[in-house]
Amino acid sequence: MCGIHGIISNSLSKEQINRRLSHMGELQRHRGPDDRKQTVYQTKSGLVGFGLVRLSIIDLETGMQPIVCPSDQTAIICNGQIYNYVELQPEVSDQPFISRGDIEVGLHLYRKKGIDFLQHLNGMYAGAIYDPGNDKVLLFRDRFGIKPLYYTTWEDNFVFSSEIKPLLEASNRPVEINESRLATFFTYRYIPGKETMFKGIVCLPPGSFLEYDLNTGRYKVERYWEHRLDKENPYMDIDEAAEEFNRLFSDAVRIRLRSDVEVGSLLSGGIDSSAVSSLAAIQKPNIKLFTMAFDEALYNELPNVRRFLDANRKRFSAAQLQTKLCTRQALDKLPDIIRAIEEPISLGTVLPTDQVCEMAGSQLKVVLTGEGADEIFAGYRKFLVEMAAHKYGDLSREQQMKLDKMYPELNHYMAVRDNDPAIRYIQSELLFAQDELKTLLNRQIPEDLFPKDALPTLSGSEHPLNAALAFESRSRLPDYVILRLDKLSMRHSLETRTPFLDFRLAEFAATLPVDLKVNLDKGQAKFICSYSYDKYSVMDHSTAHRPKLPFTIPLANWLSDPSSLPEFLKEILLGDVVKKQGILDQGIVTNLVKRVSTKGVGPQTLVSDADRVFAVIIFTLWYNQFFE
Repeated sequence: MCGIHGIISNSLSKEQINRRLSHMGELQRHRGPDDRKQTVYQTKSGLVGFGLVRLSIIDLETGMQPIVCPSDQTAIICNGQIYNYVELQPEVSDQPFISRGDIEVGLHLYRKKGIDFLQHLNGMYAGAIYDPGNDKVLLFRDRFGIKPLYYTTWEDNFVFSSEIKPLLEASNRPVEINESRLATFFTYRYIPGKETMFKGIVCLPPGSFLEYDLNTGRYKVERYWEHRLDKENPYMDIDEAAEEFNRLFSDAVRIRLRSDVEVGSLLSGGIDSSAVSSLAAIQKPNIKLFTMAFDEALYNELPNVRRFLDANRKRFSAAQLQTKLCTRQALDKLPDIIRAIEEPISLGTVLPTDQVCEMAGSQLKVVLTGEGADEIFAGYRKFLVEMAAHKYGDLSREQQMKLDKMYPELNHYMAVRDNDPAIRYIQSELLFAQDELKTLLNRQIPEDLFPKDALPTLSGSEHPLNAALAFESRSRLPDYVILRLDKLSMRHSLETRTPFLDFRLAEFAATLPVDLKVNLDKGQAKFICSYSYDKYSVMDHSTAHRPKLPFTIPLANWLSDPSSLPEFLKEILLGDVVKKQGILDQGIVTNLVKRVSTKGVGPQTLVSDADRVFAVIIFTLWYNQFFE
C-alpha cells in the first residue's frame, strides 16, 4: 500500500520536477510512512517524474518502487496490492526480476501482454507505467476503483496523484470550486463520476486506463472492465449457487491474507464483516478484531458482535476483540476527517470509520473489511422494495397485503417510481428536492444533476433489481462507500482489504437469479450469502440469517441540541459562518437546524433533517479547509 504521484512535463527542469515530487510525497506521507523514492526519466521531448511513499506490507526488503526493468527501462509505480501475483508469476518467470513482490509481476505482465495485462489482475490498485519503448505513460485503476487516482493538466504539465492535495500543490493550478457540482452534492451527498468538487481535478474512472502519448502530449481514457448485470441465469439451482459462492468467497479471503506483516479484521454486527472475520480466523486463529460501539442502544451493534463471537467461540477462542466507543465527542475530529477525505462526503459513518481505523492502525498495517457485499449482492432494504414494486402488479390481493405490511414505504415508492431505471435509481437517493436546492444554492439546477459519465452501461434487458445494482456498483460504491474507506484508513497508515470486491465474486453475482439475491417472502436481502454461510458453517445459523441493520450513527441525537456541540459547529449552525461564505442560503440553514429532532428517526431512516444539516456542516467545513 502506497501513495503515488507523477509529473509529465516538456517545460520543467529535472530539479524543478524533483522538488515538486518531493513536496507531493511529503503531503501524502501518511499513505506510506515507511519509505519514499522518486525518479525522473528523460524522454525524447521532455521529462517524466515518478514518486512513491511506501507502506511496506509485501516484499519488505526489495519491493520499493519505482521498479525498473533492466532490459528495456520500463518502470512502474503502484498503490495497492495484486493479490493473485503468486498464481500469475509462472507466466512471467523468464523475465529479469529485481524484487520478490506483487507489483513487478504486473510490470512484466504489461511488457508481455500490453494493456491486456489488466484483465489478469485480481486486486486493488492504481498505478502508472512509463513505457519508453512506445513513448507513453499508462495510468490504470482497479475494476471497482478501490484505490483512487486523480490527475490534472496545467501550464503544459500533466500531474497525477493518489490524493488531491499533492496534485493542487504540484500543478500550481488555482484552487477553484467546481460550482457545477454543488447541486449534485446536496442531492446525493457525494459527487458521482470523474469530476470532483475542485475545478479541473479529475479522477480516473474505475476499471479504466489512461494512455498518454509523450510525443504529442495527448491522452485518451478507456474502460477495460464493466460490471455488466444482463447475464442472469434464471435456472441456477440454489445449492449450486451456494457452493460456487462459498468457493469464490473463501478464495477471495485466502488471497487477501497474503502479507509479510500481521493482518487483522474490522468487525461490525453485520453478517458481511462477520463472514470475512470467520474465514480469516480459520487461517489466523489469534486474529485481532476491531469494532465500534455507541451509547445509544438503537445504534449499538456491540451486543451482536459479542453474540456472534460467543456462538462461534471455538473458531474465535484465540481471537482478540478490541472495542472503542463512538460518542458525540467524535464530532471534534470532523475538520481533520474532511481534510483527509478531500471531497465533501455527507456520510455520518465517516466518524466511526475514522475511529476504528485509528484503533487498528495503531497496532497493525492491514485489516480485512466487509465492504462491497451490499452493493454486489443487493444487501440494502431499497433493493427489497424495488423487487416488491416490480412484482406487485402480478400478485394476488392477499400477497399484496402481505407486502404492504412488510414494506410500509412501498405504496409511496410505487407512486413515484419511474420507468427509466436511471431516474428510478436517482429518486431513491435524494437529500434535497430540486425546488429546495434552488433556494438553498440560489442558482438554477443543472440538467445533468447525476453526471452522464457515472451512469452504468445497460443493455435494457436487465431485471429492474439488477439495473439498480448496476447504478449502485458504478457510482455509489466507488465514489461514496469505498472513497471514504480508503481516505480514512490511509489517514492512519492502514491498508483495508475488501474480499467482496473480488471481481470473480461480482461476475458470479451478475449471473444469479434475482430471487437468490433478495427473498421477498422472508424480507431477506443478500439471501444467497446467508444461505451459503449457514450451509457451509461459515457462521452460526442465527447470525447468518440476522436481518440487516444499517451502519448509521445517532446524528439526530447529536445535532438536536446545537448548543452542546463543539464551538466550530455552533458557529456554523447558530452563527454567521454560512452567511460569510456566501454560497448557501442562511435562512434555509437556520430553519433546518431548528427542525432537527429525534422523533421518528432511527437507524432505518434514510433521510432526516439531521442528514440535511450534516450535509451543510460537511460542505461548510470542506469549504473552510480548502478555500479559507
